[in-house]
Amino acid sequence: MPRPTVPLAPGHTPLLGHLVPFLRAPLPFLRSLTSCGDLVELRLAGQRMTLVCDADLTDRLLVNDRAFDKGGPLYDRLREAGGNGVATCPAREHRRQRRLVQPAFRTERFPGYARIMSQRMDTVIRGLRPGSVVDLARETRRITADVLISTVFGAEVSPHVHAQLAADLKELAGGILRRSLMPKPVLPLPTPGNVRYRRASRRSQRIMLELIRRHRADPTAGRAGLLSILIDAHDPDSERQTFTDEEIADQAVTFYVAGTETTAGSVCWAVYLAALHPAVRRRLTHEAREVLAGRTATWEDLDRLVYTRQTLTEALRMYPPGWFLTRETTAATRLGNHDLPAGTTIAFSPYLATHEPSRYPDPDRFDPDRWTPHEDGAPPPVPSVVFGGGARKCIGDEFAILEGTLMLASLTSHWDLRLQPDSLGLPRLPHLTLSPGRMNARIERHTAPAADGPAEAAAPEPAQEGKQEGKGEQRR
Repeated sequence: MPRPTVPLAPGHTPLLGHLVPFLRAPLPFLRSLTSCGDLVELRLAGQRMTLVCDADLTDRLLVNDRAFDKGGPLYDRLREAGGNGVATCPAREHRRQRRLVQPAFRTERFPGYARIMSQRMDTVIRGLRPGSVVDLARETRRITADVLISTVFGAEVSPHVHAQLAADLKELAGGILRRSLMPKPVLPLPTPGNVRYRRASRRSQRIMLELIRRHRADPTAGRAGLLSILIDAHDPDSERQTFTDEEIADQAVTFYVAGTETTAGSVCWAVYLAALHPAVRRRLTHEAREVLAGRTATWEDLDRLVYTRQTLTEALRMYPPGWFLTRETTAATRLGNHDLPAGTTIAFSPYLATHEPSRYPDPDRFDPDRWTPHEDGAPPPVPSVVFGGGARKCIGDEFAILEGTLMLASLTSHWDLRLQPDSLGLPRLPHLTLSPGRMNARIERHTAPAADGPAEAAAPEPAQEGKQEGKGEQRR
C-alpha cells in the first residue's frame, strides 16, 4: 500500500509560493493549515519545507535529534550570525558542547545568578519615575541584556561596549528569519539590510573575542562568571583546553541572543495578558505585594511566588518566543504516515503545538490555573516544545524561568503598570522571536491593597483573529 504524499498547502503562487500569506499574517496562516493534515508542504520563495501541524509529531521530531538535526535555512542563518554554539551546532558536535557548558547551569550556581538578576532589576525598576510613560518592552530588554552581560562576563562592561553589542545583536535577531526566507542568490548582494547585518555580525564577534582575551589576561576578574566556566572547561579525557576563543565567542553570542529578547518578551506578554484579565491581575498583584512588600524579588522568595510563575508559564504557552523553527532530515526517515527523503527541510511551530486543543482545552483562553502545582508542590513543567525536547532541550530553560519570575514579581511589587493598549506594537513578524514590538505603560505607585480573587478569562487575546485584531494582524 503506497504511503500518503504530503499535501501542498493551499494558496500558493508559481514564484512566491506561500510567502505572501506567510508574511502578511503568519500566525493565522499557520493555524489555518492544521486542517490540511498532520504534515503539509510549504513553498516560501522557492524553498520547499514540510510543516509539522501535529503536536505529537512535533514532540517526536524534537526527541529524535539524530534523524531530525538542526538545519534548514533558519539554522544556516543562525550559524552565520552566531557560529556553532550549543544551541545551533549539528548533532555530531552537540554532546561534546553540552557536556562542557552544562557546569554553568548546575543548580548550585543559580542563587548566584539570581543575585545578579535582582541587582540589575533593582537598578532599572527603581530608576522608573511615577507618572512617566515607558516602553516596557525596551525596559525589560534592558534588564535582560544587563543580566546576560553580567552573568556571562562576571564584571562590568563599559556602557559604550554594552550599547554597541546590544544594538548589533538586535540587528542580527531581526535579520535572521528575514534572511532565511530570501533566495540564496540574494544573500550576498550589498542591499542596505544585508550590509547592516554583515557589519553587525562581524562587529559582535570582534567585541566578544576582545572581551574573552581581556578576561584571559586578567584571571582574577569575574572568575564566577559564565565566561570563566567556558574558559576553564576541559575535556574529561585530557588536560587540553577544549574551547577555542572563537568557540567561546559563539557560545557567548548564543547565550546573549537566546537570553535577552525571549525572557523580556515573555514578561511583557504576562503583564499585558494580566491587564486584559482583571482577576488574574488582582491575584498577581496580591501575591507580589504580600511576598515582597514593595521590594525586588530574590532567590529566597521563589517558593512563595507560585502564581507569578503560573502566569509567566501561561504567557509562554500563549506566545512561545521561538514560534517558527526548522530541522533537516539526516537520512531517509518516517514521520507519522509519511516517508521523508534525506535532506528534507522540516518546519514546525511551537505556537501551533501550544494551541493544540487536545492538549490545552480552549487554547486561546489565558488561564494561569492550567499550571497549578501538583500535590507535592512541584510546578508542572513548561510545555516541552517552548524550550525544545530531548537532548536538544534549551540548556538555559530554568535560567529563563528564574529570571522571568523574578522580573515579573519585581515589576508588579514596585509599580502599578497601567498599559496603554492603543500603543501596543504587535510582533513585527516575520521576526526570530514572538515578542511585542512596543508596549507603553504609565508608571504609578500602588494606591490601594490588591484584592485577591479567582482567575477569569475576560478579554480576547492580542494575537487572535478577532474583531479587536483586524488591524493588528495585518502588521504581523
